Amino acid sequence: MALATEPKVTSQTTSTGRPKQPGVFRRIFRKKITIVAVAFLVIVALAAIFAPFIAPYKLNSPDLMAMLAPPSATHLMGTDDVGIDLFTEVLYGGRVSLTVGLLSALVAVLIGGTIGSLAGFFGGWVDEILMRLTDVGLSVPSLFIILGLTAVLGPSPVTIVEVISLTSWMYPARLIRSRILNLRTAEYVMAARMTGCSSARIIFVHIVPNAISPLIVNATLLVGQAIVLESVMSFLGAGIQPPHISWGFLLNQAQSYVTNAPWLAIFPGLMIFLVVLCFNVFGDAIRDALDARSA
Repeated sequence: MALATEPKVTSQTTSTGRPKQPGVFRRIFRKKITIVAVAFLVIVALAAIFAPFIAPYKLNSPDLMAMLAPPSATHLMGTDDVGIDLFTEVLYGGRVSLTVGLLSALVAVLIGGTIGSLAGFFGGWVDEILMRLTDVGLSVPSLFIILGLTAVLGPSPVTIVEVISLTSWMYPARLIRSRILNLRTAEYVMAARMTGCSSARIIFVHIVPNAISPLIVNATLLVGQAIVLESVMSFLGAGIQPPHISWGFLLNQAQSYVTNAPWLAIFPGLMIFLVVLCFNVFGDAIRDALDARSA
């Protein structure tokens, strides 16, 4: 009669003999498309940071003998209507577009996370007031608010970050609120209450760290949305203005030359499309990795 043996514990199994689940980092990058997307984002970010050293020409150095020159070995993306190298402008434009996207998403998540945490934890009239405020924010077309505030405050990069953040915090607020409503009655939260922990400590030490995964996913998606919003604003003439440039600003400048110089719109538009797509792919990978059911 064969004797029962205990399951052999290896680096690929747990002490119970079950397959060992890979860590969050490995689950995020288990798909090649995620690796490609993140690698592209890193390359674009580094290119924007080191634009002064990578750019083949100085920004705002027109070549009057090469106005509206098509892409070539001399000018990889061609030149604009005054002879400025478009590749150089795209590199510098990436600085503003990426900065606006990242900062807008960060501020929106901080605002929305705080409001949603307070609403979900305290409930009652606090929840009612904060959620009705959130509903008001969701009911008003964000682009109209952005254009109106920009017209009043002026189209500077700081202003654009502020107005995009103020029209994007509602979704993070709803996400964190729904999560906290489920966690506030957990045993470890009740134990923290019984030991005399303050409400602030319970929210930001015991609850938020366990409810933050949806915010991380939402933040990556908000970056892409912020980049698109800034591009739309600049395309409409209410966004970034000289001496600053962004990919949206370059699209706005290309409106008059779409037929005879299409590269002026193609390359900035392609950068916006690829960066937003890669952020969305990265966000989906994080969501799948943090979802216990897909682990």
